[in-house]
Amino acid sequence: MATWTVIFEDKRIYKKNGLENGTSYKINDNDFWSQDKFLNIWSIQYQTNPLNHEVEYKDNKLQSTYADADIGDFSQFITKWDNEHLTNLQSIWDNDNVTDETVEEKITRLGTRPTSYSSNA
Repeated sequence: MATWTVIFEDKRIYKKNGLENGTSYKINDNDFWSQDKFLNIWSIQYQTNPLNHEVEYKDNKLQSTYADADIGDFSQFITKWDNEHLTNLQSIWDNDNVTDETVEEKITRLGTRPTSYSSNA
């Protein structure tokens, strides 16, 4: 299971699996980030253990658990990250070309072009 960090000011969502450095994406969706429920949130640490979920606030309010922050299911962040990750995987596939290679040869070498991605899979 992944460990997630969300930094609201940077509009970034980070996913880390085990000892990997992790991957972050800037989510350019102002409508998403400007929701009223997020206005006072600085960051979220979302761990595999629900007891370790933390929400940090911009003001002097004490940190809270994710559940106590009452900002909706965490899947809203995972979905945003998954969409960006799929776009990245597709771009890598699209740009990995060999001179005079046919589409069939490219598929043999790389597999089919990614059409979906889920962190939950």
